[in-house]
Amino acid sequence: MSDRKLLNPVELHAAPGFTHVVSAPGVGVAFLSGQVALDANFAIVGGDDLGEQTKAAMRNIKTALDAIGASWEDVYRRTIYTLQPTQYETITAAIEEVQGSSDHPAQTIVGVTGLALDGLLIEIETTVILPGNS
Repeated sequence: MSDRKLLNPVELHAAPGFTHVVSAPGVGVAFLSGQVALDANFAIVGGDDLGEQTKAAMRNIKTALDAIGASWEDVYRRTIYTLQPTQYETITAAIEEVQGSSDHPAQTIVGVTGLALDGLLIEIETTVILPGNS
């Protein structure tokens, strides 16, 4: 029997066609869907500023982490999809500001030509080892 748990924190925007967080407590892992700069009302946060959109996406990740009792230290993998992959210094500075640390998990930055909504510049997905399993 699967111990898969699906979670859509109410503080995050609606998740049409996906789930924000899927965890498997029995194996000690959780996967956070790509988070973008959308508020709970599905409005883009940060306008056309990559740094501000990155901060908004990271705050959404923090909301998802809180919902499963995890922290930044429990994030082991991060994949970043962005329309501006060469702006990694801006992305890194925004990430560090939100997480309050210069410690980073394994990471890949992928340049893309578009995201789910026009105006979005970045999407960040993570893999989490649930607390007590690392």
